[in-house]
Amino acid sequence: MKTLTIRLTAPLQSYGDEATFERRTTGDYPSKSAMIGMIAAALGYRRDDVRIKELNDLSFAVRVDQVGQPLTDFQTVEWKQGVRKLTHRDYLQDAVFVAAIGSSDSAQINRIHAALTHPRFQIFLGRRANVPAGVLKVHEFIDTTPVEALRTLKWQASDWYQKRQSQAKTIPLDIVADANLLEQFSNTMVKDQAVSFDQRNRRFGFRPVVTTQVTVTNPYFQATTHDPIGMLERRN
Repeated sequence: MKTLTIRLTAPLQSYGDEATFERRTTGDYPSKSAMIGMIAAALGYRRDDVRIKELNDLSFAVRVDQVGQPLTDFQTVEWKQGVRKLTHRDYLQDAVFVAAIGSSDSAQINRIHAALTHPRFQIFLGRRANVPAGVLKVHEFIDTTPVEALRTLKWQASDWYQKRQSQAKTIPLDIVADANLLEQFSNTMVKDQAVSFDQRNRRFGFRPVVTTQVTVTNPYFQATTHDPIGMLERRN
């Protein structure tokens, strides 16, 4: 299996797990359907393109490298002529995630890699206003599943965030993955399978996911007098 890891960061991100006119919430991490939407846009697929469903076959996992802070915005919008309504929209501030997609079809992964670095349509992180903070950082792994790639990739949080954790030598990070990538774990059903992105008929199905953790090294770890072993390691 060939896998791509994609670092996702922006001032604001939002991955809807519930959407009505009055309230649009966000999940704690990027959904697979959101990533499929981003990949489809990069490939130049329109919302009603039947090829979008095929992207559900990609293996998927995501790692939470920097937990985002919640933000709720409210807007007054014209619901119909002469009628205004108040809406609430939730976002994640300053979050950093690493999404991983994999496939046994290397050519497909190569096309996606090229598209993410030279997208046909604008890509965004959950909503159209949430554009990535610069060019996406994409890494390629050969003969590696998405979970394996996320277990080996170094910590991708922002430098300022890593420095804040300088008293911790290692950091536990959550990974949420397709259930078939970690079959020994109990799974949870989430409504996150892309069925239709058509704005007139937007639909999603259920898929099973599992959650696990990986421990990464903190490059900004600073040993103290209460950690003589750590001090010895730094001197060596």
